[in-house]
Amino acid sequence: MAITGPIEDQLAIRALHDNYADAVFRRDAADWGALWADDAVWDLAGTIVNGKESIVGLWSGAMGTFAFVGFFYQTGAIQIDGDTATGRVYTNETLEDLEGNLRRSIGRYEDTYVKRGGIWLFQSRSFAVLKGYS
Repeated sequence: MAITGPIEDQLAIRALHDNYADAVFRRDAADWGALWADDAVWDLAGTIVNGKESIVGLWSGAMGTFAFVGFFYQTGAIQIDGDTATGRVYTNETLEDLEGNLRRSIGRYEDTYVKRGGIWLFQSRSFAVLKGYS
């Protein structure tokens, strides 16, 4: 079974994914950054960034290069073990750069989550592009 654990934790992790997608669409760095643990690690297709502050900095810089970002996801797996969990998320992104050029990509995140102060956060995200389109 790809999704296991207490229903309330499953729903909270799905809400974490929902909030992530919403913040990406709105390009809201504060809301997006609030979803990460302070000691998080982001592996963005081989670029590894440590710590929430550095992660948000990289993301903010990248968002500034796009006129539009559409981010859709599908949860593939969530496996909860107490206050930690792992998961897999598939993504479908449409990106328009500042010159109006469009790119699409299908990707996959392999995640770890941590529950701190009763709130689920991203502890790590490892992203891979599965298919890119111009």
